[in-house]
Amino acid sequence: MSDRLYLDWNASAPATEAARDAAVRALLAGGNASSVHAEGRACRGLVETTRRALGARFGLTHEAVTFTSGGTEANAMALRPGVAREGAAPAERLITQATEHPAVLSGGGFAPGDVTVLPVDAAGRLDAADLAAALAADPRPALVSLMAANNETGVVTDPALFDLARAAGAVTHTDAVQGFGRVPDAALCADLVTLSGHKIGAPQGVGALVKRPGITVPPLIRGGGQERGARGGTENVPAIAGFGAALAGPAADPDAWQETRRARDTFEASLLAMFPRATIFGREAPRLPNTSLFALGASAELALIGLDLAGVAVSSGSACSSGKVSVSHVLIAMGVSPDVARCAIRVSCGPVDAGAALERFLVALQRVIVPMTT
Repeated sequence: MSDRLYLDWNASAPATEAARDAAVRALLAGGNASSVHAEGRACRGLVETTRRALGARFGLTHEAVTFTSGGTEANAMALRPGVAREGAAPAERLITQATEHPAVLSGGGFAPGDVTVLPVDAAGRLDAADLAAALAADPRPALVSLMAANNETGVVTDPALFDLARAAGAVTHTDAVQGFGRVPDAALCADLVTLSGHKIGAPQGVGALVKRPGITVPPLIRGGGQERGARGGTENVPAIAGFGAALAGPAADPDAWQETRRARDTFEASLLAMFPRATIFGREAPRLPNTSLFALGASAELALIGLDLAGVAVSSGSACSSGKVSVSHVLIAMGVSPDVARCAIRVSCGPVDAGAALERFLVALQRVIVPMTT
């Protein structure tokens, strides 16, 4: 399998060696982070070391961080009535955008009638005027959730939208599962920030909700008082230890992705030269440095099979659809026709040797796609 080309980092980044080693050491050591004996204290130390490191990334203390089983749980924790800013009434409605991850579009704990889903333009961007109008249309306290970066197109949300929502009295949340480590930490400026470890090279099965001071979030899972009462259930110490180790890797360093951006842009120029009728989605908007979603006129389902047989792992969009290749709700929201959306292929690479990887991919793409489109 070592000769395969893995270009599906937005689905899951390969675990770093440091994260694997940290997780295995914690797993072999055993213990429970809630126990008072030496083994338990050692586990607690691993958890709190990662908690402090995550808090520091946002200029916050360790108390800002609650560990979860992943990004979906962190979103569910944040998106509920009862979330409130200190001294203000709890949120009674949710405002979000049509290109959000399904974990956000499900509305969390809000009733469907209390969820407003705003449209985006052809590049996948939300208009500030639409957000302002939605905030003004209903006097009830609002929670505004806008993803830091789209998992399919890579389109990055303008941080100014969070300032707009906050000025109107709303609590703000961002699903930063794709953005964390790839955009500057300062851009993740919402009151509540969702993170997922496996997008930066940690083991799967660990995430976090970062909460800024003055924001109240009721527990989603009640139990034995873990996470200072914020989230019941024994902490996944090996995965949390791996999360902490992955924070030191290049995938968690926004500066490490600049060469990847240049390689992605070079790849897209070559793609358009090779396939002049290609469509690259979201290209007019700021995007993640590693992401390219495009259509070449060939069925994505057949293309993915052909590329897989050729030793290349890519995606048609989100990896959260039980392995199915389906029409992207993100592209439909951007006004793309279903026929074109069914041809969408997503390439997402890592921060090291991206140029060489994308050159290899172009060769494989030409071999697989050209026979399908002639």
